[in-house]
Amino acid sequence: MLTSISSGRATMPRRVLRVAAPLCLLAGLSGCALDAVNPGPIRAEALNTPSALSSLVNGSGRDLAESLNWVAYTGGAAAREIFPAGSTAAFGISVLQQNGKLVDNDGDTYWNFAQRARWTSEDAVTRIKSVLGTASANSTTLAQALVWAGFSNRHLGENFCQGVINGGAPGPYTVYLERAEANFTEAITVATAANNTALAQAATAGRASVRLLRNNTTGAATDAAAVPSTFVYRMPYYQNELDQYNRIFWASANQPYRAHTVWNTYIETYRRATRDPRVPFDSSLTILVGDAAVGALGRVRWYFQTKYPTLTSPINLASGWEMRLIEAETKLIAGDVAGALTSINGRRTALALAPVTAANATEAWAALKRERGIELWLEGRRLGDLRRWAALTRPGALDPKEEIPGRDLCFATPLSEKQTNINFPR
Repeated sequence: MLTSISSGRATMPRRVLRVAAPLCLLAGLSGCALDAVNPGPIRAEALNTPSALSSLVNGSGRDLAESLNWVAYTGGAAAREIFPAGSTAAFGISVLQQNGKLVDNDGDTYWNFAQRARWTSEDAVTRIKSVLGTASANSTTLAQALVWAGFSNRHLGENFCQGVINGGAPGPYTVYLERAEANFTEAITVATAANNTALAQAATAGRASVRLLRNNTTGAATDAAAVPSTFVYRMPYYQNELDQYNRIFWASANQPYRAHTVWNTYIETYRRATRDPRVPFDSSLTILVGDAAVGALGRVRWYFQTKYPTLTSPINLASGWEMRLIEAETKLIAGDVAGALTSINGRRTALALAPVTAANATEAWAALKRERGIELWLEGRRLGDLRRWAALTRPGALDPKEEIPGRDLCFATPLSEKQTNINFPR
């Protein structure tokens, strides 16, 4: 496994082998050569061939899937999208995380996976351009690599406290958002030239979300308007091996983990009142509590989320309905409360839910914040929303059950990076 991507010491050969292994398993080992397993590093130049490019791109996508898997789960606990229900090790939620603390001595898994996803996707972009030359201008392979790079950088920008690129000095997290916007912009151009509508729309939706994060409301609204409400772009998961499972599902699937619950969250209260299908959960008639005590609360009621009902349930990276909420937010920023409510209620009308109402802008902001929490529930996006709203002092209260006093709104740069990166202050 790669362990130090951010400091620029990653090597790509292992990535190719890691991608190829599941394909061999899916083929039932037929025709697979088993006598030479990772014989050692190969020269990077050996990857500069057209036949290797798809594997590099697929590998970078899997890297993003693995990072999203970890960050969406733990970030969901810190954002109180879910409540801890027991175990603190393995697939559990640590005591610090239960209290909303995402500190630098809590391991480097989140950082390593996220930085690896960024590095491998950006490296794939560079290699594709080098190998294909001018032919890369309308290459679907390049468009896909750019899309992965865009979502990897957005993922870092939404969830991490500092911006560090390949062993450089620490800076603001916004460096990731700048890179993400550039990735998505180029992806739109290449995907359009390749006549790949799905990738062009994924990049447009991704750029809309990044422009909102960068407070470019005009650009965000323009991009969002170009994406139909029915569009969705998802990150797939697989059952080939443990680290390809949907982690949120597996951590509360009773096989054996019951590490988190929807009990005592605003999602529980809201779902009971509305039956909104976007935030489904269920319970067991025989197993009533989580798998261990939760501090002074003891054993808590176990309500398991069913948004992700299987090992292979995908996680949304972008959707048309998110675009409607981006439009709503940009209207609120412009003071158009009525227009914002119309954009919010389009989705609710489609789901036969009661429309939201607001007597003033503050109430409309509260409705918008809640609606984004519902629409993007457990997708690894809530911390980024909470941080930007706090930084911009947007009005509108959160539900009291969503609050954790003194919680962190981003993952800290781990000690391993601070101690090994010579550009960190000593």
